[in-house]
Amino acid sequence: MIAIVTDSTCDIPADHPGRADIHVVPALVTIGQQTLRDELDISRDTFYNMLPTLPAIPTTSSPGPAAFLSTYERALRTADELVVVIMASQLSGLYNAARLAAEELAPERIHLVDSGQLSMGLGWAVLAGLEAARAGEPVEGVIHSIRDTLSRVRVVAVLNSIEFLARSGRVSLLALGISNLLSIKPIVELRNGQVKSIARVRTWSRALGTLADIVREFGPLERLAIMHSNRLDGVAGLQERLGDLTLPAEHIVTTAATTVIGVHVGPGAVGVAAVLSKSGSKQPAALSAG
Repeated sequence: MIAIVTDSTCDIPADHPGRADIHVVPALVTIGQQTLRDELDISRDTFYNMLPTLPAIPTTSSPGPAAFLSTYERALRTADELVVVIMASQLSGLYNAARLAAEELAPERIHLVDSGQLSMGLGWAVLAGLEAARAGEPVEGVIHSIRDTLSRVRVVAVLNSIEFLARSGRVSLLALGISNLLSIKPIVELRNGQVKSIARVRTWSRALGTLADIVREFGPLERLAIMHSNRLDGVAGLQERLGDLTLPAEHIVTTAATTVIGVHVGPGAVGVAAVLSKSGSKQPAALSAG
């Protein structure tokens, strides 16, 4: 039996049918003097409600190898091998902590994949690995499914403001080609662990329209997630703009971004994680508003 391990930035909703079978290590967010485990010690609703009023932007950190070690030990009680899929190593120390724990415990039974992604870009890859494991694939087959999904995933987001991104220090605004904070709704893409600016729009409505156009340009889709940082009206607006696309209900996810992502993008962001179809000949189907 193969078990799947990931970190809490994967953003797979708690009520997703596969979530209960995935071992999740929480990332850490520090608010004032308190360091809290993402999803366990603080909910997304609580975090986003308090974020605009905090005197200082929270910080994020990676758990040490001990957190992964305890998760590995628990998972290996029932599994023969583990496949561990972690957020982009370029953006966090999570991957290194996961690697150190694997080397200490059972490197021959624990197989790591650096996703180069986060949020549902990571989440879709994790779910692909879970599906392969449930189908009885060996480790090589599970990893192949994960990497195949990662090769086809596209993560794009529109930020309500670049204030939080600028203050987080994780991404250079100069590298993004953004020189000021005034009235900009940047549209950014994450690929291979690198954040790149692909558009800069002045109004929210135009930004959502541009994001919808980008999704259409992807071509036929296999799966689609809409993520947000406390911006349900933005989710509804994007769904309306994509109302003529349909996918099977189980291939559509809407989820709030975890606290660790919210620290860096700030409140009011909306993004997509799309998995491109393997067959370019198929037409994309209709995104239901649910």
